Amino acid sequence: MPRREARVKSRTATALALLPVLAAALAGCGSSAPAGTAATAGASGSASGSADAATVADRLNTPWGVARMPDGALLVGSRDTGRILRIDPRTGERADVGTVPGVDAFVEGGLLGLALGPNGRLYAYYTGNDDNRIVSFAYDPARPAGARLTDPRAVLSGIPKGDNHNGGRIAFGPDGMLYVGTGETGRTALAQDRTSLGGKILRITPDGAPAPGNPFPGSPVYSLGHRNVQGLAWDAQGRLWASEFGQDAWDELNLIRPGANYGWPVVEGKAGRAGYTDPVVQWRPADASPSGIAFADGAIWMAGLRGQRLWRIPLNGDGTAGTPTAVLDHTAGRLRTVVAEPDGSLLVTTSNTDGRGDPRPGDDRILRHRPG
Repeated sequence: MPRREARVKSRTATALALLPVLAAALAGCGSSAPAGTAATAGASGSASGSADAATVADRLNTPWGVARMPDGALLVGSRDTGRILRIDPRTGERADVGTVPGVDAFVEGGLLGLALGPNGRLYAYYTGNDDNRIVSFAYDPARPAGARLTDPRAVLSGIPKGDNHNGGRIAFGPDGMLYVGTGETGRTALAQDRTSLGGKILRITPDGAPAPGNPFPGSPVYSLGHRNVQGLAWDAQGRLWASEFGQDAWDELNLIRPGANYGWPVVEGKAGRAGYTDPVVQWRPADASPSGIAFADGAIWMAGLRGQRLWRIPLNGDGTAGTPTAVLDHTAGRLRTVVAEPDGSLLVTTSNTDGRGDPRPGDDRILRHRPG
């Protein structure tokens, strides 16, 4: 058996072994939801956001992953507690969904990405005792608050875990496959090692198998040479874009092509070096330190953590980009996740309670930004 296939099958077996533990832990989950009401933004720089953003939910604990439901409600995960809330962005009403068991929250680890699958199941990427992994759940809104996650199923395990660079963003593509952004956990060589799941974008089926048509047969690896992928989104032409933390020189927005090598740790930013794919746009870390992205109004919208702003990057039909411009610039603190709404607005989570921000009264919050 080829080495890559052996590793993938071993990870699947490990994931399946976790199911009894997850099921037992879920049986004991449940707690009451905190109080919270919708609020309206005040003047620029105020505690409620900025002049061009309104607060739709506040008093959130380390929000990270957000999954949008068909009815418009949001499932919002807490990185540090593993808890998931259902929040109606129109009213601010919230309810406790449940807690993902086995979450090991430390530094950059914990409950990270959330995604709603085409099968109606909720997928969660989280840090466990030994690795980062993905599990799916049935979501039953008819069950009591705090006990709405049922039928846990292991999807993928064995994603490298570290104090930093844990990746964590997951999203279903137009093809119905699950795309997974991972980090190299500070072990830079993993990014170039095709047998490792670290420092990659993975493409898997909803059940966790390597997706058909992947560039490396029998492997979930879709692209490699990444340092810490933090955002995934598709444009109107179905092209995949990814945001990525750089080290000291350049943060990146990349147009992802199957099998392409994005250079880390050999190159960072635009190098023009044969064998490696350059980013379409790059920023200094002080201006970006990017996290989640979304596509809307002909542009990629990218949240900035250290940069404390929301970048709009207009896209051209040929895969190039226009000049980026910033909104919510230093008005709400660190920004983590972006969700595009059908009405053209954007929902943006702040990330000021994650240990690296400066929390304001009412943080963390979900803001609504209306472009234009």
